[in-house]
Amino acid sequence: MKKTKIDHYTDKEALDFHKNKKPGKIEIISSKNMTTKRDLALAYSPGVAAPVRMISENPETAYDYTSKGNLVAVISNGSAILGMGNLGALASKPVMEGKAVLFKRFADIDSIDLEIDSSDTNEIINSIKNFAPSFGGINLEDIAAPDCFIIEQKLKDLLDIPVFHDDQHGTAIITTAALINALDINGKSIKDIKVVVNGAGASAQACTELFKNSGVRQENIIMLDRKGIIYKGRGDGVDQWKSRYAIDTKLRSLEDAIKDADVFLGLSAKGALKKELIKTMAKNPIIFACANPDPEITPEEINTVRNDAIIATGRSDYPNQVNNLIGFPYIFRGALDVRSRTINEEMKVAAAEAIAKLAREDVPDEVVAAMGGDRPHYGKNYIIPSTFDPRLISVIPAAVAKAAMDSGVARKNIEDFDLYKDQLRQRLDPTVTIMQGINSYIKKNQKRIVFADGEDENTLKAAIAFKNSKLGSPILIGKEKKIKEQIKKIGYNENFDIEIVNSTDEIKRNKYVKHLFQKLQREQGLLERDCDRLVRNDRVIWAASMVACGDADGAVTGNTRRFGASLDKIKQVVNVRDGEIMFGLNMVVHKGKNIFVGDTSVHEYPTSEQLAEIAISTSRVVRLFGFDPKVAFVSHSTFGQPLTSRTKHIRKAVDILKEKKVNFEFDGDMQPDVALNSEYKELYPFSKIVGNANILIMPGQHSAAISYKMMKTLGDTKVIGPLLIGLGLPIEIAPLRSSTSEIINLASIAAYSADVIDYKK
Repeated sequence: MKKTKIDHYTDKEALDFHKNKKPGKIEIISSKNMTTKRDLALAYSPGVAAPVRMISENPETAYDYTSKGNLVAVISNGSAILGMGNLGALASKPVMEGKAVLFKRFADIDSIDLEIDSSDTNEIINSIKNFAPSFGGINLEDIAAPDCFIIEQKLKDLLDIPVFHDDQHGTAIITTAALINALDINGKSIKDIKVVVNGAGASAQACTELFKNSGVRQENIIMLDRKGIIYKGRGDGVDQWKSRYAIDTKLRSLEDAIKDADVFLGLSAKGALKKELIKTMAKNPIIFACANPDPEITPEEINTVRNDAIIATGRSDYPNQVNNLIGFPYIFRGALDVRSRTINEEMKVAAAEAIAKLAREDVPDEVVAAMGGDRPHYGKNYIIPSTFDPRLISVIPAAVAKAAMDSGVARKNIEDFDLYKDQLRQRLDPTVTIMQGINSYIKKNQKRIVFADGEDENTLKAAIAFKNSKLGSPILIGKEKKIKEQIKKIGYNENFDIEIVNSTDEIKRNKYVKHLFQKLQREQGLLERDCDRLVRNDRVIWAASMVACGDADGAVTGNTRRFGASLDKIKQVVNVRDGEIMFGLNMVVHKGKNIFVGDTSVHEYPTSEQLAEIAISTSRVVRLFGFDPKVAFVSHSTFGQPLTSRTKHIRKAVDILKEKKVNFEFDGDMQPDVALNSEYKELYPFSKIVGNANILIMPGQHSAAISYKMMKTLGDTKVIGPLLIGLGLPIEIAPLRSSTSEIINLASIAAYSADVIDYKK
């Protein structure tokens, strides 16, 4: 067993991520069927002529006949890429692709990144002006000040679509929301507070403007740049943008400015604020230390000199994270949905107030589940909602859309906001919320998870990511020399901080042989030397034995062999839980709809009784994930048409559930399209499941496996699983050649199950 240290992902791993399969992070797919000659004729010539004529007569119809209304351009010239400076337009493309992915992931907005190779503001403005008609909004990113101010302002004057520089306004909106709540908690008036802004870049100026628009008085704000306080008459380095914040004062330094200040807003550099200065601030100070990646001062340092401060940073490992992800996707979502001409100050203030209000509300159970079991309460350590909060998608866009309508910049009105909020919620990818909640939970309840196929590259990457993401402590099974070779291959130093075990550990081996012999000597008639051979030679047996003997909390295996082969090995070590049936369950997500499919991996032809038990156990698991179970027993038939022996077999399972009087909705037999498509409701009005099902109980393993694998391979579908339900220990089996992400998800689920399921029952 060796232990050294891993601090971060390697450059090679990051490069491989962006390069493998298909280079980059985005692609364009058709939203219409393109299979027949007629489809092509409608999509292009001659059918495309009809919308062309409509748009030429009325340009507003472009929102109806093209993707314009849900399309944002993410634009940079690479002059201020993250914290790396001016590296050029092309170098900014990976960042801009990433921003486009975030738009899609958080708000279901389609985005295209456009990198403009110019440092001439007029040339950039003209370029954007000329291609802007294709888009519903413009997101400017990583453009250095003061050019970003000039470009944004001019484009706002020229264009009739939203233009938003997120580096400025995203940060401003989140910090303003935090300020509103911090003042509420402290009982201070926004009109009376003294604010010190350390930093005078794009974000600092945008925050200051929004603070003022929210009620902070101009004369109560002191701004500093690298040379000190910006005061009237100071000539060096004070351009027309900074000069707006020049005040008439004899103060010259941060030490002078911060005395008796109510608020410190830092958008500057690590270590810029010393704890000695914190002592001089007013009672109940508000300190937003937002420098990235390291704040101007850490919460630990503040707490050594003050116990009355409310603190926010840009870091996820501290409470009150100022994170732009809470803002920009949802702000654009609301602006696009009312076809807004701009994102004005009223919309920004509305977004800030909506975010602030959300943090004050009681957190419901489904949000607690999404946030990993924590129920935060409004107060000093919770003034900003979590990025995990699934309510963001419905709350912020609705507030922004209403503000656009009220301020007269919306082209389209929303008549029913309750309906609109429901539509927004349906845009979320349920797997994201589920896995966020699981990962948040297991970070606070660390478990030791065995990765059985430790020499496999994807498994090794998954184990390293599991550790670096602080999801738990991974244990690798394999030969140390081979694992070190793989570590080098993926770009790490061979000295790495992960535990490696194998059958050379005589103490563990003897313990596992004894455990296995006690179990199998009567079950299978094995001798002790047979058990020793199994433990020595099979990593799945070893991994399962580690969990069974308490040397690990859970395990994930299977990536290098068939599912059935791994399952057979696990069943030699682990029994089924008392009173349960073991089966495979997959979570399948397609276009935002989450469906659970069972049994995908264990029972070839389950009996009627087994089908009923699978439905009962699936409903229990689905409730753990926060869903209300609605079970459809699917078949080639619908309610007995056509009537066959298999149909009778399925209908008997339905009758068994009726006799058991279970506490969930169910029905069958029915075809999958009847179970999932709401168009069939009027044909079968007597069934509550038709068109509403979220659990499909398949008549056999073959149909279940064929269905989910075909969807995964051919469709725009995400799959988590198969989850091994009913096993007596938290062990998951990854399908052959699973991706790194898929293995991580299964490891996380094993860690989660180890804590929330009582395996002693």
